[in-house]
Amino acid sequence: MLQTPLTAALSALSPGTPHPVGVSNDEFRAAMSRLAAGVVLVTAHDSDDGPRGEDVGMTATAFMSVSLDPPLVLVSLRNGSRMDDLLAEQPLWAVSVLSESQRHIAGRFAMKGRISDRLLFEDIPYSRGEASGAPLVGGALATLECRTEQRVEAGDHTLAIGHVLTANLPSAEGGPLTYFRGRYRRLG
Repeated sequence: MLQTPLTAALSALSPGTPHPVGVSNDEFRAAMSRLAAGVVLVTAHDSDDGPRGEDVGMTATAFMSVSLDPPLVLVSLRNGSRMDDLLAEQPLWAVSVLSESQRHIAGRFAMKGRISDRLLFEDIPYSRGEASGAPLVGGALATLECRTEQRVEAGDHTLAIGHVLTANLPSAEGGPLTYFRGRYRRLG
């Protein structure tokens, strides 16, 4: 990535320091926390060890539909995260739209300094996607399998735009899990 004077200045700022344009990381984070978002689990299979490779997962709220024709979605990945590194190497991934009863799954995969992903998946019911090989969480409201079409660097994140290969509605029960003001919530 090309380092400009502006990007160098932004990367050197601490969370409470105003950016050159006047808003601090804390102010921006507080404002954006007022935007309710759906919660998904993004998964991929790291096949470095062949079929016995490790499954990788991360909780995301920065996920959205981009296009109907062709069907495209976007997920924001923190630069240098395990998922960002994996999807830079291989293009197949999946998304499970979590239901309000799956808060524990969202919390588990959002932990900082967490244990291995193999242990995180241990007691979660899932099936393996036929198109992606990635875990699809049982009881999710919807599941999608995707192939990365484009990666766009955006500040401290990478936007992965994926072509949707499969879309299923495995569960019609319950409402969506949402994230608002720093907490998981139920809709309604």
